[in-house]
Amino acid sequence: MITVFGSINMDLIATTPRLPKPGETVAGSAFSTAAGGKGANQALAARRAGSTVRMVGAVGRDEFADPALALLNEAGNDLSKVRNVDGPTGIAVILVGGDGENMITVVPGANGAVGEQEAKEAVAAMQPGDFLMLQLEVPAASVERALADAKARGVTTVLNIAPLTADAARLGRMADIVIANETEFERLAGRDALDAAEREQTLMRLHKETGQTLIVTLGADGVIAARESKLFRTTGLAIEPVDTVGAGDTFCGYLAAGLDQGIAFEKALRRAAVAGSLACLKPGAQPSIPTVDEVERRV
Repeated sequence: MITVFGSINMDLIATTPRLPKPGETVAGSAFSTAAGGKGANQALAARRAGSTVRMVGAVGRDEFADPALALLNEAGNDLSKVRNVDGPTGIAVILVGGDGENMITVVPGANGAVGEQEAKEAVAAMQPGDFLMLQLEVPAASVERALADAKARGVTTVLNIAPLTADAARLGRMADIVIANETEFERLAGRDALDAAEREQTLMRLHKETGQTLIVTLGADGVIAARESKLFRTTGLAIEPVDTVGAGDTFCGYLAAGLDQGIAFEKALRRAAVAGSLACLKPGAQPSIPTVDEVERRV
């Protein structure tokens, strides 16, 4: 069983031939909306990967609340712990360039109301051995409460230290499993501009110091991880990306689902990497998340 404690957004997506430079206006070629939020994205990915998933979070009392939850509801996620609060649903304004790269501004909205009491109640409903997945788009104090309570209850915590907030490194030290991209990992390690060899050395050093499972996603270069004193490497698929917005969240959700289902770590890592690659082939965060059948055909 996986509980996801995190954000729920509506994404407003503009596609443009190239991303603008500071102060520049460029013409867009398309506009769309899609359900998003790192928490909701990861919850949907874990559910499409075959796990039972409960989402804990908040939406506003506005026109975006229902569509923000539509795909989660359709997939069969448990939404009984998602509450409506006064004010707007969280919003992400996303620009996607012709090469698939993106720029994102997030307005928290209702996500800012996800409090410590909700964290406490979410963990209290879990059983030892369950998985709690978190990100950093809800208040840091709430994430900290959830991590602390989960440790006391014997719940395995998976923290994606994104977006890269001032609290990321501190909270990262509290989780059992930490997932970061290259930049986020450097913040966690307190090092800048690591080359490939330095990154692996630093990863293993931190793993030996903390005992945590540490995972670094490297985009087209795959994934490296440290677990049980071993270094793991895997790759995704060779693709031409359409939109990379949902790739990281898809990876996180699939990895948590693999571990929840008892899949060996190395296979779970590879499956998650393939899922993340497939998520780059369609636009939008949640609409692009592949089904488990699509992933298993490519692993």
